[in-house]
This record gives sequence, structure tokens and C-alpha cells, in this order.
Amino acid sequence: MNHSENVDHDAVLRARTMLLGSGRLRRSQEVEAYRVLAKVSPAAYLPKLVQALDQYVYEPGFRDRPDLRTVVHAEAVEAARGLDASEEQGARLLCTALHAHQHTLFLLGRRTEGLAVCEELAEAARSSMALRGAKRNGHGGRLAARLAEEGRHSEAADVHASDDRAARALRSESSFADLVAWSAALDAAGRHQQALEVFARLVDDTRRGTEEGSAPRALLVWALVHRSGMLDAAGCDGEAAADRREVLALLDRLARSGDSGDTGDLLARWATLFALSGRAVEPAGSPEAPGPPLGHELCHWSHETFHAYFEGFPAHASEAAGPPWTGSHPGTAIAHYRLTLRSALFQVRDPGRFEEALRPLFDEGVALARRRPTDPGACVRALTDRAMFLVAVKRYEEAHADFLEAGALQAEGAGTAPAIVTRT
Repeated sequence: MNHSENVDHDAVLRARTMLLGSGRLRRSQEVEAYRVLAKVSPAAYLPKLVQALDQYVYEPGFRDRPDLRTVVHAEAVEAARGLDASEEQGARLLCTALHAHQHTLFLLGRRTEGLAVCEELAEAARSSMALRGAKRNGHGGRLAARLAEEGRHSEAADVHASDDRAARALRSESSFADLVAWSAALDAAGRHQQALEVFARLVDDTRRGTEEGSAPRALLVWALVHRSGMLDAAGCDGEAAADRREVLALLDRLARSGDSGDTGDLLARWATLFALSGRAVEPAGSPEAPGPPLGHELCHWSHETFHAYFEGFPAHASEAAGPPWTGSHPGTAIAHYRLTLRSALFQVRDPGRFEEALRPLFDEGVALARRRPTDPGACVRALTDRAMFLVAVKRYEEAHADFLEAGALQAEGAGTAPAIVTRT
């Protein structure tokens, strides 16, 4: 194509002169120059235009103006679509532009448009040469989380399945977080057997990691406890009991010799599983009223859902606990349980105060459960929840004692309700 017929040659000359000048250009000037030059030399200047637009939105005039930022992001997306997505740079820039665009669309409450961009982003990440890096950035998981917010769990599960097939084609594996979210979507969609199968993969992968020394034992403890709750709900009592016996042995080993492996984002993984375990007491999402995509990491939640979930939440969980509660009504325990679930997710962002902020909530949860003799199953759940929290803060001996007591209550027939609730 001959671009010279459609280009102002004086503008091209000015743009080249501007870029070759010795002075430092303002970002707006740089963007304008690349806009002109991208028309005559797209291969050379489209990537520069996309990068400049990506930085342009950080200028002071765009602060607190997502409506303006999304216009720039839309232009960046359009420019990035002109790149060769089969090349690593083109794929990476397209994914970056799409990611920024969907973020501002959701910030503005334009969910339909945001979802469309998320779908394009997931497909671009999945089919490009840069799939490995793109997948680590969670592009498919982000789309699945947005669908889960609207209660479209079966569609979310299918997105995870597509990502998993793409990863396997590159001889890669879905991560712990991927498998948790996938299993959660399947379970919420009523595809319980498939959910158990995916979670079995997670348990097997994690167990293999602990044996090889690459994964901490705490991760296997949480995975087994969560699966035992799923198995209880499915009526697989024998298999659930076997998982809990393995957990008890692991806790005994942790109490004696501590943990090993890369602890990494261990607190976030525990909090994600803990919040998922309480999905039954949290609001379900719909297209009209999106809800929290429990099972997904917080970085995948949309801005509006995150703020709605934590609206009015105190700066620190310990401030919400207040004085010890004395009520024995089930409603009091449920309210406290919901507070604890949300506090766990919220407090992950402040690891320095994690134990200080959350320990009173778990202690009070156990105290409330002990004051409900007509519902002994509540005590099993409260002790189990506190034990898993204690593992997260490396109080292994106390965790072992709590889990041992919970097991004894179940053995006596007191814990007729599953220790973990995963279904609505």
C-alpha cells in the first residue's frame, strides 16, 4: 500500500525533526510524533506508539480520570492490533494494551465492554508465542474471574480448561492458583465430580512438590483439608477421613521439624482457600449484581467487586473485632465468620500485622462455637479454620492440637457437618 497519498509530508518532517531534536520531549509530543510516523512506517513506529500511549496515561492530566485514560488505552489497543501477534514483541504489546484497557473499563462500570476486551486478551495470550509469559500474568484467569463475578461459573470453568490445554501444549502445567480457581468454578457450576478431579491434580502436584522440596508442606496441608471438605460434601466419608489422617501426620512433622520449600505467596494462597471455604455464606453474583469471585486471587477481581466486598471494612481486621462477643445465637456466629473470611483476604496486603490482626478473630470464632452445644459441628469447623490459620503463621504445635481436637470431635460423631463448606 502506498501511504504517501494519505500522509501530510510536512507533518512527517516535523515529527522526525522533533524526535531527532536534542531537547527532552513531553509525553504528549512524543505520542503525536509517533501517531504521524506510524502511518508511514508502521513496522518501525507502531510498537513505539503503543509504548508511548501506555506511558502517556501516567501524566498528571489523567490522574483520577479513568474516562480519559480509557480513550488512550483504546487507541493503544487499536495500534497494537496492527502489530504481528505471531512475534513476541507484538503479542506482548497487544496483551499489555488489552490488559490496561479492560482495567479502566471495569473501573468505569462498563462491564460488557470490559468482558469483551478480557476475552480478546485471553485469546491473544493463549495463541501467541508469548503464551508462557502471558499466562503467568493471569490473563485467562482474569476473564474467568470476571465471569465468576456474574455467576457464570460454567463459562469460567471452560476458560480455565482452555488455558490448561494451551499450557499443556507447551509442556507447562497449571499453577496452584489456576487449579484452585478452576475447581472452584466447576464446583459452583454444579460439576462436582469434575471439581474433585481438578483438585485431585492440585493435591498430587503439591504432594510431588513437597517430596521434591520445591513446595512447602503447609501448602499440602491446606490442599488436603480443603479437599476433605469437598469429599464430605460428596458423601465420600472414607476418602475425606484419609485426607485428614494425612494432614494430622503432616502437622505432627511440621511441629517437630518445621517447613521447607519456597514459601513465596503462602499467606495469599491460604487466604484464597479459606475464603473459598466460606462461599456458602457470601453473596452469590449475577450479571445485575456481581459478587466476589471466591477462589481467585485478589489481583483478578474487578475494581467494583473488590470495593463492594470490602465497603466500609475497617483499615485493620483487629479493629473490627472489638470486644469479645458473648452471643450464642447462630446469626452471631455467622456474622463473625463472615468478618473473619473477609479479614483474612483483606489482611494479606499487610503481612507485618497478619497474625496480630487475625488471631483474635479465630480465637473468638472457636469461643463462639464452644458456646453452641446444640451445633457441635460448628466447633469442628472453627477448630479446623484456626488450625489452618496457625499453620499460615507457623504455629505448628498449636495447629496440631486444634486439628487433633477437631478430629476427635468428628470421631465421636459430633462433627456431622463438614469442616469446610465449599458449595452454595
